[in-house]
Amino acid sequence: MMNEMTTILLIRHGENNWVKEHRLAGWTPGVRLNENGHTQAAALAARLAQLPIKAVYSSPLVRCWETAEYVAAPHALDLIELLGIGEVKYGDWEGAAIKELAKKPEWHTIQHVPSRFAFPEGESLRGVQARAVDALEKLVLQHGDETVAVCSHADVIKLILAHYLGVHIDLFQRIGLSPASVSVLSLNAKGGVRVMRINDDGPLRSPPPKKKPENQDEDKKTADDDDNVDGRIVTV
Repeated sequence: MMNEMTTILLIRHGENNWVKEHRLAGWTPGVRLNENGHTQAAALAARLAQLPIKAVYSSPLVRCWETAEYVAAPHALDLIELLGIGEVKYGDWEGAAIKELAKKPEWHTIQHVPSRFAFPEGESLRGVQARAVDALEKLVLQHGDETVAVCSHADVIKLILAHYLGVHIDLFQRIGLSPASVSVLSLNAKGGVRVMRINDDGPLRSPPPKKKPENQDEDKKTADDDDNVDGRIVTV
């Protein structure tokens, strides 16, 4: 019993159009996978098809649910909703463009000391980390020496990984997560922890080639804006 390890596959949902538009989807209803997101989820399911997955859990949000359905299909499993690994509740910031949020005075806090930040009328990141870790610890008690899949969101998974890596929450955004990626935890009820894999989304790929700018000044503006977006704390 002491050596039983629960293997938890932490899966980020596939791409949706809000990611491409750099908007904060949060709990906005109806944010579904786009065409590329469905392709990513199908490829993910194929990679995981040979694993002995005994249960598939998902955030209640449709983009996770759609991704998890692909994972569950080869194993003939029904999805189980797991509220504790649902998206961060961004409160008044939900639905806003990242570029607009970056102009707020609170942006400095969320960039540099996110452990001290709570979204207006929403959650604190410390609270999100606590409820997500609590949800996984309950799964360990339920699943013993089994493998389970858990489909969630980028910031939630990063916060979970930071906890089990022993990384301070203020540094959690150093962890990168691609859409439809898998990170793997091995946990047991006696406190054993192994972080086996982070951000596995298939073979390594070269960065996409940069488009030749039609207008040098406009291209510089776009590049600068993109740099600001890439440095954001919140993802969708």
